[in-house]
Amino acid sequence: MELNFSEYLALFFTALTIVGLLTPLVRRVALRIEILDAPTESHKTHKEAIPYLGGMAIVIGTCLTTYLAILVSGQASALSLASAVLIPAVLMGVIGLVDDIKKLSPWPRFIAQNLFGLVIAVILIATRTLGSPTGNTMIDVAITTLWIVGITNSINFFDNVDGGASGTVAISSLFLFLLSLQGGQYSIAALSLVLTGATTGFLLWNKPPARIYMGDAGALFLGILIATLTLRFDPNPINLSASFALPILLLAVPILDTTVAVISRLRRRISPFQGGQDHLSHRLMRAGFSKRQSVISLWIISSFYCFIAVAISNAPFDLERVLTGISGLIWFLMLILFLKTSDSSKKTA
Repeated sequence: MELNFSEYLALFFTALTIVGLLTPLVRRVALRIEILDAPTESHKTHKEAIPYLGGMAIVIGTCLTTYLAILVSGQASALSLASAVLIPAVLMGVIGLVDDIKKLSPWPRFIAQNLFGLVIAVILIATRTLGSPTGNTMIDVAITTLWIVGITNSINFFDNVDGGASGTVAISSLFLFLLSLQGGQYSIAALSLVLTGATTGFLLWNKPPARIYMGDAGALFLGILIATLTLRFDPNPINLSASFALPILLLAVPILDTTVAVISRLRRRISPFQGGQDHLSHRLMRAGFSKRQSVISLWIISSFYCFIAVAISNAPFDLERVLTGISGLIWFLMLILFLKTSDSSKKTA
């Protein structure tokens, strides 16, 4: 169902307000029970222990806003769509919460991500709600599972600097809202705007210098959610390559960060899951940027790619492939540029 402008604003500000008010409360709880991110590992860039659990505010705010909106609107048909998107994300967030408290090894999380990715892929394909299917069921399942696992890990990896993941997801989900609204996909638009409000509300407390971190509970929840929403999104471009490019462009910076970090670790013969000062933010800081300047630079780059996605969606057919190729070339050049910088500081992870 299409909403009017004031209803969309209500969704955004409700999510922002709930998360903005919940976050300091969650912070107090984390401080009291000592769920803290202490800077005891070499790849940490903060100087003092920062409370985790911020992700719980994001999860609660996103779900509460969504279900309140469905209840008020009386649109029972929206309940199944919202639940199909939110329930796997919440379950993944619970696993992340256990990890925040108990410090799990990477493998249980990775196995869970693959299981959730496979289940979501099957649901999307069975209900024919996959935005850009290839027409081959096995290929669709493989690509969809890979996308969900990859994006979930990318958002988790990208949560390495104050405001990095929360700000970038806010930007990506805002542009996904605009693209979905433009394409008449109102449910995806509404959920995307709720996500924009929730991450913006958290960003008020997570921007540099951060007073709380989202932890794995927030990062894994956001990863599953934004991955699923971009999969459900049906792009406007007629050109197939451009259609597949739009979700990638919306999340180009987290994907770039993960690619740089993984290649860096593999060439140093260490596990991709091992922490290190080899992310984009760390490289920018070693180049002389402050923490605030680094994260703002990443937000700007993310906005740039999102603008390209909008441009492709509105471009004439002949220009879709050209813009897609140019954006891919710029991304590849950035990959080479970042990989040429130092992989880590003297304190190697």
